[in-house]
Amino acid sequence: MDNTRAIQSDTMAKIEDTKVTAAIVERFLQDFLDIINLDVAVVGAGPSGITAARYLAKAGVKVAVFERNLHVGGGMWGGGILFPRIVIQDAAKGILDEVGVRLEPKGEDYYVADSVETVSKCTSAAIDAGAKVVVGLGVEDVMIRENDRIAGVVVNWGAVEMARLHVDPVSIQAKVVIDATGHASEVAGIVQRKIPGVKFPTQTGGVVGEKPMWAAVGETEILNNTREIYPNLIVTGMAANAVFGSPRMGPIFGGMLLSGRKAANEALRILKRA
Repeated sequence: MDNTRAIQSDTMAKIEDTKVTAAIVERFLQDFLDIINLDVAVVGAGPSGITAARYLAKAGVKVAVFERNLHVGGGMWGGGILFPRIVIQDAAKGILDEVGVRLEPKGEDYYVADSVETVSKCTSAAIDAGAKVVVGLGVEDVMIRENDRIAGVVVNWGAVEMARLHVDPVSIQAKVVIDATGHASEVAGIVQRKIPGVKFPTQTGGVVGEKPMWAAVGETEILNNTREIYPNLIVTGMAANAVFGSPRMGPIFGGMLLSGRKAANEALRILKRA
């Protein structure tokens, strides 16, 4: 017993606080410098953003996801009314099968999944594929170049925004930006607000805003809404439905996953065009 305590004491004595600090700072700075020049920047780590990142990383694309909150998964964690279960339809089943999420059939065309398992496995699969995911870092602006084309994002810590501190952000260059910010469609809103005369391919030429819930219509329209709405800017997930004025869907997530996969394909098309 005395020998065990001596070993434990010796092990604990070797821990130096500043070495822990150095390890964290050095590794993060190394990783951050690696993502300041990207092929694709995904804004928002909800189901559509994480799915898009996974497919892009699998295709060999340099992609990073920026999430303002300290957690990924968007609204998926809470399932429906804090019951941590979600529903997907058969069309999206293969996307979750690929990452090993267990699905329970519930009647024709419906499957139930554990929301915590789904978020965890989708995120892990994206990281394993090579995507970088940064939490606590939000996008407050976009970068533009000639003819006001999108050329990247401008980021700052979420804590800075919450504290309303006047701290300048930094820039991340990207050939394509994917707005996966959910109901707020934040990146599309920034572009509409800050680029005079911007025209999106919507009824109003700008962000229309989401309609009330109608799952069948929202799930149907989301794939058509997932597209490039401005040079080098793609909308996906609920951000796509908000931009085009389609209904919200609630705790059925098949459309989100399918939208993320389509967003990845759209980004690959743009990268080939560049």
